[in-house]
Amino acid sequence: MFPILIKKATVINEGTSTIKDVLLKDGIIERIDDNIQPPGNCREINAEGLYLMPGVIDDQVHFREPGLTHKANIASEARAAVAGGTTSFMEMPNTNPPALTQELLEQKYDIGAATSVANYSFFMGVSNSNADEVLRTNEKKKDICGVKIFMGSSTGDMLVDNYNTLARIFSESELLIATHCENENIINENKAKYPDADSAAYHPIIRNEEACFQSSLSAIQLAKKYDTRLHILHISTAKELQLFSNMLPLKEKRITSEVCVHHLHFTADDYAQFGNLIKCNPAIKGPENKHELWKALLDDRLDIIATDHAPHTWEEKQQSYQKAPSGVPLVQHSLLLMLQYVKEGRITFEKVVEKMCHAPAQCFQIANRGYIREGYWADMVLVDINNGTKVSKENILYKCGWSPFEGHEFPAAVKYTFVNGEVAYENGKVNDSVRGKRLTFDR
Repeated sequence: MFPILIKKATVINEGTSTIKDVLLKDGIIERIDDNIQPPGNCREINAEGLYLMPGVIDDQVHFREPGLTHKANIASEARAAVAGGTTSFMEMPNTNPPALTQELLEQKYDIGAATSVANYSFFMGVSNSNADEVLRTNEKKKDICGVKIFMGSSTGDMLVDNYNTLARIFSESELLIATHCENENIINENKAKYPDADSAAYHPIIRNEEACFQSSLSAIQLAKKYDTRLHILHISTAKELQLFSNMLPLKEKRITSEVCVHHLHFTADDYAQFGNLIKCNPAIKGPENKHELWKALLDDRLDIIATDHAPHTWEEKQQSYQKAPSGVPLVQHSLLLMLQYVKEGRITFEKVVEKMCHAPAQCFQIANRGYIREGYWADMVLVDINNGTKVSKENILYKCGWSPFEGHEFPAAVKYTFVNGEVAYENGKVNDSVRGKRLTFDR
C-alpha cells in the first residue's frame, strides 16, 4: 500500500471548511497540513477545487445475503456504496436465514471479510424466542454494532411482539438497540378497512402516522424504564418528532433517532409517478411530514441521515400493490441527493457531514472513523460540486439494476472514495481488489 497525498483539497470536517493537504499512509490519516512534501513512492492526487469529507457511515442497509441474493449481495451493494461515497455500513439481520444466532451472525461477518469493498458491521437479530442468544452479544459489544428489533413487520418474518421478550432485551442488553417502529395492530386494522387496496397510494394510509407514533412511544417508554441505549430508525412522521429532544449533545443522549433520505425527498404525492418503486416501510407519507422532518433534522432532534437501502428486483416491484415487497435501493445516491440539497441552500455541507459521518460514528461509538483526524482510519470521499452525475442503467451498480433516480441528474459527483487508505472508487470505477475492515467500537 503506497502512501497517497491529497493536495489542496477543501476539507469539510467538524464544522469547518479549510484548504489542506492530507497524507494517507498504512491505512491511516498520517498528517493534515499545508504544503506537505510527498514521501517516496507516493501517489499524489490534485484535489484543487474538490471537497474532501469523511466517508459516509450508513447505519441501516439491507444487502440481502445470505438467502436473498437474487435481489442483492454484500459484494454488489458494497460496490454501489463506495461509488456513492459510503465507506462503512451496518447491515440488518432479516436475511434468510435471519441472523438470530451467534453462529449465523458470524457467517455474515465472514462474507463481509471475503467480499466487501467497504467497511462493515452486522446487527444481531431478535425474535420472540431468542433472548438468551441475543444477550450473548453482550460479550462482543466491541465488535458488533448493535441489536435490531422489528417492533413492526417488514421484509422477513421477524416481528417481535412478545412483551416479556422486549422487556428482557431492553433491560439486559449492553449494546445499542435499534428499532423498526410500527404498531402491527393499527396496521392490521387499517388493512381490514381497505381490503381491495390496489395502488401504493394506500400505503401511507394503511401504515399511517399513528402506527409509527404508538410504536415509537412504546419503544421509548421501555428505554426510559430500563435506561436502555435506544436508536429509533427511519422516523417518517411529524407526530413522532415530539418524542425526541435537542436539549443534550449527541454524546449524552440515551435515545437517538434517524431520518432516511427518501423520507426527506419524496412525499405521498409521488406515488402517482413512482408507485411501488417507492413503497417502503415505514411508508413515505404526506408533504407536511417531510416539512417537519427537515426542521427536526436541522435543529438536531433527528441525529443521523441514513438510507434503509433495501433492494428488490424490478419484476418483484411490478407486481400488484399488495404483493409487491417494500424497500428502495438508495445507498449509491444518498450523498449525491444530500449534496443536491446543499446546492439548493436547504442544508449546509458541514451539516451533511455531521449527520452522515460524524453522528453515526459518535452514536454507535465507532472506533477511529467518521472524522478527518490524524491517526484515524483513512475513510474519505473527494467530491466535485461543480459537475453533475446523471443516473442511468449503465452506472447503477445495485444488483437489482434500477433506482427511483434513474434519469435524474444530481449537481455533484463522487470522484474518489478511500477505504482504509486505499482508493476503492475512482472516476467511475470500483477497485475490486480493496477489502474493507470489520468495524470496532469503543464501548
